[in-house]
Amino acid sequence: MGDHEARGDDFEKKAEKKLSGWGIFGSKYEDAADLFDKAANSFKLAKNWSRAASVYIKIANCHLKVASLVFLSFELFVCHLDQPWCSNKMMLMVPDFAEQGDSKHEAASAYVEAANCYKKFSPQEAAQALNQAVNLFLEIGRLNMAARYSKDIGEIYQQEQDLEKATDYLERAADLFDSEGQSSQANTIKQKVAEIAAHLEQYPKATEILESIARQSINNNLLKYSVRGILLNAGICQLCRGDPVAITNSLERYQEIDPTFSGTREYKLLADLAASMDDGDIAKFTDAIKEFDSMTRLDPWKTTLLLRAKNELKKKEDDEDDLT
Repeated sequence: MGDHEARGDDFEKKAEKKLSGWGIFGSKYEDAADLFDKAANSFKLAKNWSRAASVYIKIANCHLKVASLVFLSFELFVCHLDQPWCSNKMMLMVPDFAEQGDSKHEAASAYVEAANCYKKFSPQEAAQALNQAVNLFLEIGRLNMAARYSKDIGEIYQQEQDLEKATDYLERAADLFDSEGQSSQANTIKQKVAEIAAHLEQYPKATEILESIARQSINNNLLKYSVRGILLNAGICQLCRGDPVAITNSLERYQEIDPTFSGTREYKLLADLAASMDDGDIAKFTDAIKEFDSMTRLDPWKTTLLLRAKNELKKKEDDEDDLT
């Protein structure tokens, strides 16, 4: 461990020295980035995640400096287009100007590496580093990468129980995946958003998202088999609202979305639960859940929401008892 850390210190000092020296165009920043990369790898081997993360940030800054120098040089030549020497110089600048995008990509990748190190000890700093990467990927048109890391940020905030920020980044990721034609990825993330909304008791929002996903998926040969599970989740969100009429209307709507839904165990569960809520029968409500769970295990999210719906039903029963 000590040897790796000492080697990392040595590479970092050499990189800093390179930055303080003279270099042609952006060469000193590229050379420094290579040395910083060796330092970061050494710190990772030493499991000094804090040092490694900070060095990756320095690598990102080096690549951003190269990108800015390319842009400034391009601007300089644009301002001198009327000069006789300019056309030849511009031809020489074309590959370098294209390199600006490469430098930003390298910077974004360095931020991702920094985030991977920050995840070991500081989720908040990991999210911040990933956000820097996302912004750079958006600048250079790498929407798929921006979507991927927006999703990662959302999941970090979800784990940290900052559900508002989690929702913002997950929705951003879903939109980006949609724009890239990756509907399966987008729908998976939208379901996460719906689950968070339901957790926050935002049942109308959760229901709307899930029903929208079901409509989009029913005509897709790869996705249509997931529809009955999605409609079950939407129906459970409706149950939590405690409105039997709304639940019944939803079941009719779900049969329009998927004509085969009425023959599924998911439909039977929702119909039985709706009937028990209409009758105010807690025992019947519980039995319907037990019957379904004996065949298909309910996940923690469904279990939590069904418990809420049951408590809502019990509350109504208690209120009626108080009136008699």
